[in-house]
Amino acid sequence: MNRPIVISLGEVLWDLFPDGARFGGAPANFACHAAALGVRVSMISAVGDDSRGREAIEILRTYGIDVSMIDVIAGASTGSVGIDLDDLGVPTFTIHENAAWDRVGWSSDLEAKVLEANAVYFGTLGQRGEVSREMIQRLLDAAKALEIPRVLDVNLRQPFFDSVVIRESIERCSILKFSDDELLKVALACGLPVESDSEEILRTLLDRYQLDLVAMTRGSKGALIVSSSETIDQAGIPVEVADTVGAGDAFAASLVTGILRGEELALIVREACENAALVCSQNGAVPTLSSFPRPIQS
Repeated sequence: MNRPIVISLGEVLWDLFPDGARFGGAPANFACHAAALGVRVSMISAVGDDSRGREAIEILRTYGIDVSMIDVIAGASTGSVGIDLDDLGVPTFTIHENAAWDRVGWSSDLEAKVLEANAVYFGTLGQRGEVSREMIQRLLDAAKALEIPRVLDVNLRQPFFDSVVIRESIERCSILKFSDDELLKVALACGLPVESDSEEILRTLLDRYQLDLVAMTRGSKGALIVSSSETIDQAGIPVEVADTVGAGDAFAASLVTGILRGEELALIVREACENAALVCSQNGAVPTLSSFPRPIQS
């Protein structure tokens, strides 16, 4: 395959750390990681007509990301999230409401973008606003009809999720990723017995929703992956942690990139954990362009 095209749907925002603002948002982080690995990425989102919005678009352009489908909405603010870190670098989020990315509507241009895509990435947080949720669901339905892989990265942030959003998102995806902290909420939303062990829950999700792959990240303990043919229990990669923000986004980008490359699943998962560990060793969620040495070749 020549350089594949991935659509990233959802929030573009700024993480407001105690020491200053940093570019972020899971779909935007994912887009930067995937682009650094050599994937062609189209970002579908919105920013405000403000300095943070303009800077966010320029950062995405730096990574070679197609920003033509990012709306600039007058009268709306570019999204932001207050972040506090504990002694282990684990974040607590305060997500500010009524952001531009809540207001991304459907257009015929989006339908044309789907026809070009080799995969679509989306999350649950990006669906908190009714307008953006309708757009995301419509785009995913179009991708599903075309049998384009749809990658759901569950990102449950209080109070912006419920069981309906979780279930409807899983019903629309073909590859499901979440963290061990989210396992119980995902299981409860889907009516699964929570007393089951992790692998059994993942395999039940795989079978019930006819998924291609289910991945659960476990922080420093690595990741657990199930497909129809195998289970991979990947140990964590030891690293001195600066902060963990964006590690899951790096994992997701590596996972999608490896699948599009056609690599062996065990290698994909190992590299995904290595790249997540790399992000944990650095401040902030977005990689430098030199961080990932194995881009897809055209």
